[in-house]
Amino acid sequence: MAEKFHTDLKILKKDTVAMALHGRAMLRDSVDALIRQDKELAELVVARKDKIHEMEVKLEDQCYHLIALNQPMAKDMRVIACTLKVITASLRIGRYGKVIANIVKEISDKQHIANLMSIPHMADLVIDMVDDAVSAYESDNLHLIDDFSSRDDTIDALRHSIFREGITYMMEDPKNISRCTHYIMVARYLERCADHACKIAENVQYMETGERVEIH
Repeated sequence: MAEKFHTDLKILKKDTVAMALHGRAMLRDSVDALIRQDKELAELVVARKDKIHEMEVKLEDQCYHLIALNQPMAKDMRVIACTLKVITASLRIGRYGKVIANIVKEISDKQHIANLMSIPHMADLVIDMVDDAVSAYESDNLHLIDDFSSRDDTIDALRHSIFREGITYMMEDPKNISRCTHYIMVARYLERCADHACKIAENVQYMETGERVEIH
């Protein structure tokens, strides 16, 4: 019985990583669509929202099934608890990708302002955080998330910088208001994705050590 439980737990983690990578890909593709003003790619991102929702429902059911049948304790229970958090964070990251993709469909008809300011760089840093958080969950390697607090501070600073720069362009020309407002919102969505990566990291820390930490 115990052997089957641990086999099922490994399969659950593997499938959860696949969902996390699906959400990550939605975010990555939405930013690429924004950079390239690619409406077709944006449409593909939006179309993937049903798939990630299906994955969420299936994986949550698997978690509850394992708890009900096996009554896990200690590290095993923490793995399942962490997995539920990873599922939720992955869904939200994917949803932010969908929202950014919808923005692409609205603003892809005009030239970018200031080469999107710092959004492409910010997106790269956020996606690196998502990658490291998911890898830490998959491999139990806490070293991947050691510096998440400082990395999150960098993301926060970039969001504030994009906000200030966007306001400047709006003041210079009212025609920039709509586009810069969208840029500011994209920066906010990217910041939220970084926050979800931090939440994954916090739960991986708890999964491995039994100690709760707060990354801010």
